[in-house]
Amino acid sequence: MANESAAYKAIAKLYNALMTGLVLTLISQKDAQAARTFMFAHFRRQHLEKFLPGLKKLGLDALPDAVACAQYHYFSNALGGVKTEYVRESDRKAWVRYPPPRWIWQGTAICAIPRDVNEAMLHGWHGHNGVSLGNPRLGFVCTGQTVNGDPGLEGYYCEYDRDLAPDERVRFAPNEHMPRFDPAAAPKLDTANWPQERLRKVERSYAMEYVRSFLPVTQELFGVDEAERLVAKTARLIGLQFYEDTASALGIAGDSAEDFARYLCALAAAQGEQVEARGSAVTQQGWRLMAGVALPDRDAAFRAWNALWEGALAAHNHFLRLKTERTGETIVWRIAPA
Repeated sequence: MANESAAYKAIAKLYNALMTGLVLTLISQKDAQAARTFMFAHFRRQHLEKFLPGLKKLGLDALPDAVACAQYHYFSNALGGVKTEYVRESDRKAWVRYPPPRWIWQGTAICAIPRDVNEAMLHGWHGHNGVSLGNPRLGFVCTGQTVNGDPGLEGYYCEYDRDLAPDERVRFAPNEHMPRFDPAAAPKLDTANWPQERLRKVERSYAMEYVRSFLPVTQELFGVDEAERLVAKTARLIGLQFYEDTASALGIAGDSAEDFARYLCALAAAQGEQVEARGSAVTQQGWRLMAGVALPDRDAAFRAWNALWEGALAAHNHFLRLKTERTGETIVWRIAPA
C-alpha cells in the first residue's frame, strides 16, 4: 500500500485541480455568467452546510461576530492547505487575507478568471455570514483580489451601526489595505502539534468537500445531461494532466494494468473507501465520497466523476481501458487491453 500521507496529498491535488478546471470549463464551454452562477451556488451551498457547525467545532462561536468570521476563514482554510493571514482591529472589525498563490485558481488558471466570477464566491459565502449568525449589521468589505493583480484576496468583516440591505453585505474598497500580519500575535489552534499525516488528511477532506458540493450543484443548475458532459470533460482532462505527478508521488513507476490498479486502490483508500485490488481489478464497496449527498441523478454524477480515472488511465497507458461495473453498492474497475 502506498504511503498514506502521499495518497492524501494526491487526492487533494486532483480534487483541487478538478474544482479549478470545472470553472474554466464553464467559462470556455458556456460563458462567464454560467461560471458566476455556479460559483455563487456552490459557495452558498458550502456555507449553509459548513459555516455554523464549523464555527462551533473550531471553538469560535463565543467570539464577537466579525472576529469569529475572520478567524473561521483564517483557520478553516489554513487547515485545508490554503495560505491565510488574519488581523483583528477591534471586536467589530477583523481582517482575513489569502496571499498568492491562490489555492482555487492554481497555476496559470488565474489568468482566465474574470473578476466577477471570483466575486461570486464572496457573495455566495462571505456576504451571508451575518444572515446565518442572525446579525443583519454584519458585512464583508473586499479590499483586494488576486485576479485583479492585487497581492492577494483580502478584506474585513465589519459590524455596522445599522442593518444592511442585501446588496450591501459585500462591498468593495480597493483603496483600503490590511495591516501587516504578525504570525506570532495571531491566534493558534492545537494543529501545530499534529503529525504531517493528519494534516494531509485534513487537506484531503477539504478538497473532497468541493466535489461533494459541485456534483449536485452542476446538476441542479445545468440539468443532468449537461452537468455530466461538463464535469466529465473536466475530469478526464484533469486525470490526463495530473496522473504523472500523482503516480510518481505514490511510487507507481510501471505502465501495466496491475500498476494502475495499485494507483486506483491507493487513491480510493485515501478517501476512506472500502477497497481492494486483485491483479488488474479493483473492487470498492459503496461510494463514501458522496455518502449522504442528495443528487438529482446519482448514476450520471458517478459517470462524470469516473472520467477522472479514465483520463488517468489514458495517461498511464493508452493501450488500456477502464471497464467499470456497478452492482448495487459494489463498484468494480477492471483494467484491460483496449
